[in-house]
Amino acid sequence: MTWKIIADSGCDYRQLTTPAIDTEFISVPLTIQIADKIFIDNAQLDIDQMMNNMYATPEASKSACPSPDDYLRAFEGSKHIFVVTITGALSGSHNSAQLAKNIYLEEHPDTKIHVIDSLSAGGELDLFVEKLNELIDQGLSFEEIVEAITAYQAKTKLLFVLAKVDNLVKNGRLSKLIGTVVGLLNIRMIGEASETGTLELLQKARGAKKSLQAAYEEIIKAGYAGGRITMAHRSNEKFCQQLSERLRETFPQAQITILPTSGLCSFYAEEGGLLIGYEIN
Repeated sequence: MTWKIIADSGCDYRQLTTPAIDTEFISVPLTIQIADKIFIDNAQLDIDQMMNNMYATPEASKSACPSPDDYLRAFEGSKHIFVVTITGALSGSHNSAQLAKNIYLEEHPDTKIHVIDSLSAGGELDLFVEKLNELIDQGLSFEEIVEAITAYQAKTKLLFVLAKVDNLVKNGRLSKLIGTVVGLLNIRMIGEASETGTLELLQKARGAKKSLQAAYEEIIKAGYAGGRITMAHRSNEKFCQQLSERLRETFPQAQITILPTSGLCSFYAEEGGLLIGYEIN
């Protein structure tokens, strides 16, 4: 195998439907601990069961990043490797991948490895994986792909829409009062991934209709002009379809992909949540 695209499960893809020639995609799972149960975020994970367990558990749940050994196993058998990780501001996955890279190159100095801190999650990671696959398919050299994907990262953003924040409250990232208000008043939290990889709140909207309009406005304001957009959702395909229709009214050429969130992204976005990656001008 000449090429490998490796992503932790901050990316929603388990596999690529049309991988480039001589290219393999590997998902390296994070794990989620809920009470005394460990859920591995791979293709066999029952996400519905995991979420039910999380909501039934009063104490905080937590995620754990892949180990360097997990990445080392994924590296085996390829000379050209690209790794995409969830933002290093929220997880140690990027550090694990970097450590694995250094160890692997000591024993395999002829291998080329490029590790990307996405500074994001969900739909934006999905865009990076799609773009890497496209660049490999174009027959570019490793160095050309590194240059192109670095430039591409400056032209993408993440918007999140959260309908539930139970997990954030349990982990002390939001107050119980805000969590109660969100639940009782049907508030949606709308925000983005910052340039440093943290999640920042942009606005609050009450109800599905207002949150849909707010999401549309934020995407347009950020510079979306009809390119690729990947909507990763947790049990909220209706919102994605409505937002897609709204965007296509303005940009008929919009390239929109809708897919369910991974276990990890479901854990963070919660029921009804979305992590939307999109290209900007």
